[in-house]
Amino acid sequence: MGKKEEEVIGRSGELNTIIGKGSSLEGTLKVENSLRVDGRIKGHITTTDSLVIGKEGEIDGEIIAKNAIIGGRVRGKISATGKTVLEAKAFFQGELKTARLVIDDGALFDGRCSMQKDGKMPFEPKIEESTTKTDFKSVQQKSDSK
Repeated sequence: MGKKEEEVIGRSGELNTIIGKGSSLEGTLKVENSLRVDGRIKGHITTTDSLVIGKEGEIDGEIIAKNAIIGGRVRGKISATGKTVLEAKAFFQGELKTARLVIDDGALFDGRCSMQKDGKMPFEPKIEESTTKTDFKSVQQKSDSK
């Protein structure tokens, strides 16, 4: 377990479930406290605390967790109410919703991300209309007359 993983698990709660290297699971997995995955899971994962995916871990499906620390491969959807970390060897493809995001140098992210705090967007993006209007016909005519 890396230093970052220990920090998140140490502060958050107890690591009580491990899917070890060489193990595979298909279906729905619900875990009280934290979960570490070094094997393969295809399906839906819900954990009340942190999900740690080791560098050999692979998940294809939907993840709901407080924190997600990704060291391996994930394809699908992650919803994290706290922090999501993509470590240097991580690969993520899909949709990510999280309050905080850290992407280490070397991680691959292919997808869509929305960052929310307490289920709400931290700001409302505004697109202001330009007050300057350009008549492109007159610009074209002026350049043609030169």
